[in-house]
Amino acid sequence: MAVKPLGDKILVKRLEAEEVTKGGIVLPDSAKEKPKEGKIVEVGPGKVLDDGKRGALQLKKGDRVLFTSYAGTEIKVDGQEYLIMSEEDVLAVVE
Repeated sequence: MAVKPLGDKILVKRLEAEEVTKGGIVLPDSAKEKPKEGKIVEVGPGKVLDDGKRGALQLKKGDRVLFTSYAGTEIKVDGQEYLIMSEEDVLAVVE
């Protein structure tokens, strides 16, 4: 199944959580925080502006991004977990 976001929405695949701390301690699943970093899988066509034209998104497919803690809505497609969020929820692009 393909998911195509609408407007200024993006589809993000969350990156895997760290399983070992810098000090070498292995973290159980209950102690892991959900990562606030992901990779953009799909982008919408852009927001419709007041003049009827579409505003281009600053983000593109494949970008690695940092987002806010409570950003987006979690969805599951074909057994994979994704987030659908607004472009505004993205804080930065990681290069």
